[in-house]
Amino acid sequence: MKKLIGCLAIAGLAAGAAFAASGEADYQAGMKALATKDYSNALGKLESALSAEPDNIRFGSEYRQAVIQAKEYDRSIKFFEKLTADNQNASSAFLNYGFAYVDKIPASGAITQVILANTALSFFTKSIEIKPSWIALYTRGNSYLYWPKVFGRAHLGVADLERAMAIQKADGAKKGYHSRAFVSLGDGYWKMENIEKAKAIWKEGLSLFPDNPGLKARLSKDGDDLKAYIDDVLDPNKRVDTNLIEIWTN
Repeated sequence: MKKLIGCLAIAGLAAGAAFAASGEADYQAGMKALATKDYSNALGKLESALSAEPDNIRFGSEYRQAVIQAKEYDRSIKFFEKLTADNQNASSAFLNYGFAYVDKIPASGAITQVILANTALSFFTKSIEIKPSWIALYTRGNSYLYWPKVFGRAHLGVADLERAMAIQKADGAKKGYHSRAFVSLGDGYWKMENIEKAKAIWKEGLSLFPDNPGLKARLSKDGDDLKAYIDDVLDPNKRVDTNLIEIWTN
């Protein structure tokens, strides 16, 4: 009996150690602190969680959302710089590192915005090199669309988004976030002045996601009205929703 109790105690300690090592305990503590706007403790705990699990896309995304609330953009960038340096095969860490720069864009001046956007692209590219996932390809492809036409980057966005589209079609399972690829790929072709192709993609997307407001809006407009709408959506001065919650909840 004593031996059994001893074994159970050891097993319990091992499970507790694994839980702590996984970062989940720090993550939960960080989210609890965030709920009370205790940003200092929230960021510290979420950083500890990410240090334990650098490739955890959920931890990284939630950490950045906390950073946005606390307006601690430089802290986030510095943290991801070290995290990726220490974990050079962590695709999700590089993805969130790029997003950390995107998160700072609305709080910066026009010249700095260009530098931040370029830097973000470099980390999205690194994420793709490590693992060409749907989210990394979609993210980089969509990011190219925010550049004015004069930069000629729309075709690069279309190339990434076509690859993301191929992944989701091969997956076979319809997931809510897949609607984003139809929206952005259509926008890419629109920026390349292939209006017919853009509308065909939006229509295909709407047939699969009939409640998507972005697809509905685009298909309800033409000419200058459509241009004004897309220009407004892709305005770099507006905060981009970089919350990746759909990825793990789906």
